[in-house]
Amino acid sequence: MASFSRSKRKFRLGQPSKIRPKRLPHERNRPGAVRKPGLDFWIRVGLLVAVLAMYGQVRSHAFVSFDDPIYVTENPQVRSGLTWSGLVWAFTTFHDSNWFPLTWLSHMLDCQLFGLDSGWQHLTNVWLHALSTLVLFVVLRRMTGARWRSGMVALLFAVHPLHVESVAWLAERKDVLSALFWMLTLWAYAGYAARPGRARYALALFLFCLGLMAKPMLVTLPVVLLLLDLWPLGRGVRILEKLPFFAASLASSMVAYISHQTGGAVASFEMVPLAIRFENALITYAVYVLQSFWPSHLAVFYPYSLQSLVVPAIFAGVALCVVTVLVVLAFPRRPYLAVGWFWYVVTLAPVIGLIQTGSQSRADRYTYIPTIGLSLAVVWEIAEHLQPWLRFRVALTAAVTAACLTLTWLQVQYWRDDISLYQHAVAVVPDNYLAYFNLASALDAQGKTDEAIAQLRKAVRVRPYYVPARAELGQLLARQGHPDEALSELQTAVRLRPDDSVAHFRLGSVLGTLGRPGDAAAEFSQAVRLQPENADAHYNLGIALAQEDRVQEAAREFGATVRLRPDDVNARFNLGISLARLGKLEDAIVQFSEAVRLKPDFADAHRALEQAISLRESSAKQ
Repeated sequence: MASFSRSKRKFRLGQPSKIRPKRLPHERNRPGAVRKPGLDFWIRVGLLVAVLAMYGQVRSHAFVSFDDPIYVTENPQVRSGLTWSGLVWAFTTFHDSNWFPLTWLSHMLDCQLFGLDSGWQHLTNVWLHALSTLVLFVVLRRMTGARWRSGMVALLFAVHPLHVESVAWLAERKDVLSALFWMLTLWAYAGYAARPGRARYALALFLFCLGLMAKPMLVTLPVVLLLLDLWPLGRGVRILEKLPFFAASLASSMVAYISHQTGGAVASFEMVPLAIRFENALITYAVYVLQSFWPSHLAVFYPYSLQSLVVPAIFAGVALCVVTVLVVLAFPRRPYLAVGWFWYVVTLAPVIGLIQTGSQSRADRYTYIPTIGLSLAVVWEIAEHLQPWLRFRVALTAAVTAACLTLTWLQVQYWRDDISLYQHAVAVVPDNYLAYFNLASALDAQGKTDEAIAQLRKAVRVRPYYVPARAELGQLLARQGHPDEALSELQTAVRLRPDDSVAHFRLGSVLGTLGRPGDAAAEFSQAVRLQPENADAHYNLGIALAQEDRVQEAAREFGATVRLRPDDVNARFNLGISLARLGKLEDAIVQFSEAVRLKPDFADAHRALEQAISLRESSAKQ
C-alpha cells in the first residue's frame, strides 16, 4: 500500500502567518467599527463629480430671455420670495398656461435665498439633477443587483448632451424637480415591492403626487411601474394595485389640459393640422433615438418643417413598428429590451405633439426621462454580449463617457447668455425663425439695432406670418427713422393677427409719431381691449386722446394707468393736468403732490402744483 509522505513545506520562525482569523458577526457590526467604502459608494462619488464637473460652469451663466422672465425675473410673485400670498398664488394660478405649484415654490425659495443671482439659481438645477442621478443608480442597483450596468445608465442620464437643456435652462426647473420625485417614487416603490406594506405604498403614492405638482409629465409613471413589475421585479402585472396612481395621473392630466386651454397654449387644428401632428410624432420618436446615439445639432428651438413629411414619417413609422415587434418577441429571453423600449415610447407620449402646446416640433428637454428607458435597454444588451470581454467593456465605457463629457461641456457653454444661445441655434437649425427673433431682441438690448433689424428680416422671410417678428421689426424701423416702412410692417402684423395686442400697441405708437393721434387712439383702444392690464397701452391711449382734446376720456385712461402702476410719475402728472382742465383742482393737486413726492426734482410737476394751488386760492377768494 502506498504511503503518504509528509509535507516538506516548513514555516519559518519569526514570520507572521498570512492566515487571519475571521471576524464574528457581532465583531464586524460592533459599535465604532469602521467599514471601508464599497464600490457602490465610489460609483456614487464618481456620478456626483461628473455632474458637478460638467455643470459647475453655470455659476457664471446669466438669465436668458426665453421663459426666464416669465418664471423668475419679471414675475413679481416669485421675486418676492416665500410669502403667504405667494403660496396661495402658486396653488391657484394657471400662469403661463401651467399648474405646477411646487415648481413655483422652488423658484420663490431661490429668490428668498439668493435674490436674482442667476448663478446660484442655476446651481439649484444642477443639485437637483445630481440627486436624481444618485437616486436612479440606487434604484436600479436595488432592483436589478447589477452594479456596473446601473452605474452606466445613471452616468448616461447624468452627462448626456440631450439633457443639457433641462439642467442649464433655469426655466426648466420643473424638469429637474419633477425628475427627482420620479426617482424617489421608484425608490419608494422598490421598497414596497420588496416588503409590501401600507406605509411604503402610501410613501410611493405621496412622492408621485408631489412630482405631479412639479410637472404633469409624470402622468405616465404608473405604466412604467407596471413595466418594472415584469422586469426586473418579476411581480407580474398588478393593475389593481396601481389604480390610485392612475387616478392621480388622470386628475393631473385634466388640470394640465384646463390650464393649457385657459392660457391659450394649445394649438388649434387650423394652426397645426392633425395629419402634420401624426407625421411629426412618428419622425420625432425616431429622431430622439438617433440623437441619443449621435447628439449633434442640438438647439433651444426646432421649428415645424414647411416641407412634406409623409415619406420620412412612413419610414419612421415602419422602423418603430419593427423595433416594437422585435423587442416583444425577445421578451422571454431578454425582457429588459421591451421594458426599456416601452419606457421610452410611453413616457414620451404626452409631449410627442398630438396635443400641441407651443410652436416647437420637438425639444431636447422632452427626452429627460424617456431616454432612461433607451439607456436601460442598450446598456443591458451590450453587457450581455460583452460579458466575457472585460477589457473591451471597459474601453467602450471609457469611450462613451469621454464623448458624452466633451459634448455636454460644449453644449452647456451655449447657455451662458442670450447671444451665445441663439447664435448657436440659428447656426445648427436652418430657418430657425424664433431663434432669429430672440437673437434680434438680445442684439437690440446691447444697442446693436441694425444687426437686430437684419435678424428680424430673416425671421420674416422664413415665416412671413410670424406676427411678433413683424411687430418688433416695425418698432425698430420706426426708431431708426423709417416710419413708412415701419407702418407697413405693423399694418401687415395687425392684418395677419387682429387679436395681437402688442401689434396694435406698436402700430399706435408709430401713428402717434406720424402726427395721427386719432388713428393712434383707435389702435391703443384695441390694445387695451385685448389686454386690459397693459398700463403702457392705457397711458399712450391717454396721450392720444389728450392730443385730440378728449380730456374726459384721457383722464380716465391716465387714471387706469395709475391704478395699474401707482409709482408712474408721468401718468400722475398727466392725470393732474387733465383733472385741472376739467376744473377738478383738488384732485389735480393730489396727483401733482404725489408726482412731486415720487420725483422731487420733477420741475414741471412743481410748477403745475403751484399753479393749481394758486387757482384754488383765487377761486376761494371769489
